[in-house]
Amino acid sequence: MEKLYITGGKPLSGVIETGGMKNAADPIFFATFLVGDVCTIENVPDADDIRNACEILTSLGAVIAYKGDNKYQIDTRYVKQANISNELASKLRSSYYLLGAGLGRFGEVETGFPGGCDFGARPIDQHVKGFRALGAAVTEDMNACRIRCKAENGLNGSSIYLDVPSVGATINIMLAACKANGTTVIENAAREPHIVDVASFLNSCGADINGAGTPTIKINGVSELYGSKYAVIPDMIEAGTYLIAAAATKGEVKVNNVIPKHMESLTAKLEEMGVNVEEGDDYITIHAPAPDAPPMHSVRVKTAFYPGFPTDMHPQIAVLLCLANGESKLTESVWANRFQYVPELMRMGAKLNVSGSDLFVTGVPELKPANVRAVDLRAGAAMVIAALSANGTTVVDDIHHILRGYEHIVEKLNAVGADIKLVKLPDTMG
Repeated sequence: MEKLYITGGKPLSGVIETGGMKNAADPIFFATFLVGDVCTIENVPDADDIRNACEILTSLGAVIAYKGDNKYQIDTRYVKQANISNELASKLRSSYYLLGAGLGRFGEVETGFPGGCDFGARPIDQHVKGFRALGAAVTEDMNACRIRCKAENGLNGSSIYLDVPSVGATINIMLAACKANGTTVIENAAREPHIVDVASFLNSCGADINGAGTPTIKINGVSELYGSKYAVIPDMIEAGTYLIAAAATKGEVKVNNVIPKHMESLTAKLEEMGVNVEEGDDYITIHAPAPDAPPMHSVRVKTAFYPGFPTDMHPQIAVLLCLANGESKLTESVWANRFQYVPELMRMGAKLNVSGSDLFVTGVPELKPANVRAVDLRAGAAMVIAALSANGTTVVDDIHHILRGYEHIVEKLNAVGADIKLVKLPDTMG
């Protein structure tokens, strides 16, 4: 059992280096399964989700070597099948990318249901719709918690319209379609930066994908793929988390290794709240407010698919709204059950009210230390931010959620003036 003990109330000050994007690295790792050759992936975040992806690929026969400096060599030449246990599949949500990769390589795949954060039902109906349009038969065994996809006559290109611009479905269909016969067109595709990153990796391996980052993606099937060397893009969610932490503590932090264009929806909202933001070519700095500066003021935020405000920044911005003057409204339009963190934040003195998909926030002068839980990955990051802003010591439990997605978060924050201790306790202790 691990907990974080965070003594807050201190402005953060210094420089933080952003790591590689977890949401890009995960599907790229599974994409190496489709490639069937030796790939070198650089700028990979040191996070539990990556270790779980490595465990799944290794169980299938892949040979993975860590080369230091966040670089992995993945050899999938001798993998013979795509079948993983329920236990392995449940370790992370992105295990479902094995479906598209397995179909594309072998025409057949079977896995357990994917795991990850619990935001209520996470249907994969758009994935299934795409696989079937390409010619695969898909069977979902709810009792055994298994999914099987098989294309007895091979995969053939098709036109697929997604009912919602699902990131997971867009990537999975791209994976399956790379080696399908003919051309596949995905309409209403997701546009997130990690969609572009996965497509760029596949193209570096010989795929023919056009339009990634737009609502229409065209994939011309190829007969063979080959290995390549590729660097994962910076993690805009990690960077955004540290920017909000700086604002919440009234600190001054420069976040390096970012793509500012990816973060415009966040930085625009921070500036609207009265936060001092400076952007460079590959960095963003939050400047400490002047002593006589007015407090941050309330705003309205609505999450949306990219390029809108990301749902993965919802809990973190909620903390900042708690510290802003006035009444704010945060509307969640992507994940219906994103509000599970609300009771934890209220333990710290936040004034929050959930009504349907809306969160109404009444700003308070300060948050108070308390014992709280990380109910999921981004909610856990929000608890860390709240604790950093509160005078006194906050204890954060269930931190495995945080560690699976944030690279060296304790070390990075302590390096800019935070006081965070990761404490390991016997499982029998509270």
